[in-house]
Amino acid sequence: MIINILTMNTVKQFLNPKVKLRLFASLVFFMLLLLLAPQGAFAADIKVSVDRNPVSLNDSFQIIFTATESPDDDPDFSPLEQDFSILNQSNSSSSSWINGKSSKKVQWTLNVMAKQAGGLVIPSVNFGKDISQPLTLLVTGDTAKKAVNNDEDLFIEVEASPEKPYIQSQVFYTLRLYTKVDISQARLTEPELADAVIERLGEDSNYTTQVNGVNYTVTERKYAFFPQKSGKLTIKPLVLNAEVLTGNRPGFNGFFNSQMSKTKRVESKAITLEVKPVPASFTGKHWLSAEQLVLKQDWSGDVQQMKVGEPLTRTLTLLAKGTTVGQLPELNTTDTNDQLKAYPDQPVLQEQKKVDGLLAFREEKIALIPSKAGNYTLPAIEIPWFNTQSQKMEVAKIPETILTTVAATNQPVTIEPAVTSAIPQNIEISPVIKTEPESNRWLLVSVALAAGWLITVILFLIKRRGKKPVIEENEAEKSLKGCIKQLKNACINNDAVAAKDALLEWGRQKFNASNLGAIAGFCDARLRDEILHLNHTLYGKESGQWQGKKLFQTFTENKALEKITTPVDKSLEPLYRL
Repeated sequence: MIINILTMNTVKQFLNPKVKLRLFASLVFFMLLLLLAPQGAFAADIKVSVDRNPVSLNDSFQIIFTATESPDDDPDFSPLEQDFSILNQSNSSSSSWINGKSSKKVQWTLNVMAKQAGGLVIPSVNFGKDISQPLTLLVTGDTAKKAVNNDEDLFIEVEASPEKPYIQSQVFYTLRLYTKVDISQARLTEPELADAVIERLGEDSNYTTQVNGVNYTVTERKYAFFPQKSGKLTIKPLVLNAEVLTGNRPGFNGFFNSQMSKTKRVESKAITLEVKPVPASFTGKHWLSAEQLVLKQDWSGDVQQMKVGEPLTRTLTLLAKGTTVGQLPELNTTDTNDQLKAYPDQPVLQEQKKVDGLLAFREEKIALIPSKAGNYTLPAIEIPWFNTQSQKMEVAKIPETILTTVAATNQPVTIEPAVTSAIPQNIEISPVIKTEPESNRWLLVSVALAAGWLITVILFLIKRRGKKPVIEENEAEKSLKGCIKQLKNACINNDAVAAKDALLEWGRQKFNASNLGAIAGFCDARLRDEILHLNHTLYGKESGQWQGKKLFQTFTENKALEKITTPVDKSLEPLYRL
């Protein structure tokens, strides 16, 4: 019925001569704006990046120019030749259509080598009337190169920075494979470090360099280590098994005339880290170390004009560089009462593995609904953290927030859902305007009804096509959900024994584990600690009153973290493929 009314109104308004005149005037005005707009407003945005920074002198590297649309003209790379030697260049273009939106990417890749060491600037490059932005690059000297014999066909170089980190702080581990021969196949072991979280960063980079006057091709790979305990920890040597092509060929012709190869095995050195414990100067309850940290809040409306009975959504976000998402603390710890009810949503946890380190993101949405008019004070939120760059403790803070609530008006209002993944669509229904002659009324009604019927059929077909078959849950999934429900009830009632029974049944089905200690080993750090705390409460000498809120909170976060974690192939990945 609503669709029919909308369709009838649309048809009537379109047939109205005044509406036609307004549409024509709007179109002319829009075309004039396009003609009179300055050309600079439509300039292509050209971004510049490098595959790594810093780079060493005599190492080749890539400068990448990327635009989201075709620039005004071909690029002029001659300004680069003052400080860089351009070895080769290539360009590519790609287009995509995702969720009804088109996107384009045009890219120029230059393989270059710096002419001198120091802080160099990649200058602006003209693409006709469009221009790229400059970029600063650090070029180091060649003194740190490993001294090798010229007869070494290949070798591995590894380094860790810093070698004396704090516990749970990020350690960069870089491996470089130097080769001066052709390799048909190679297999490299993954780095191993006990009691540490290891994440691979970005893709491999390839470049050429000189060592003692000999040209080598280098494959570079980076990892991020997060040691979970203090003391001396040793990163085991990496082992490479490679098939090296030789210049000899067998004494056959034709089909069997293939090049011979020999197997070579090389190892890297072991690296020992001296992991320091949490410094005594850190006074926070939750240890968190990072390179950078940003804490902020956003509101879905005006905090000074809240209305009684209507929700207002508070969004808390924490973004940290150089840490894992499992180390980010809970943000919403505010206790509310009956006069201001809070409905938190499940937290959103994300990780991005950049070349320059790990980025961790946590978002919490809380719907607040006041029941009485007045002022409500939300206390300040403080997140103490240790800055690994300055080696000092800092505090990220959201100041105290005062909410002002007014009585709701008698006018009808639309309450949007506080937390939803879909964007609400507001539909305004205009009243039916009876301005058409009586003779045309039934014709318009017929047209509107036919159009409404057609739209209804189309929507029905689309909905039917997009509907996925419902798959009944198997008994195992139902049983797991039952365990989680029992655990939730036990945590709400602070019943430690019932929580233990629910966890044991959940762990038996999910991990085939028969005790709390074994189950804790399969979980992330925070949930593991809460399970062990429950175990200590039940069986320790100093058992006290157990509170289950934190256990179920970390359990929920662990489930969210499992959803964003991508399964990693445990097999060793070859550096070179046939």
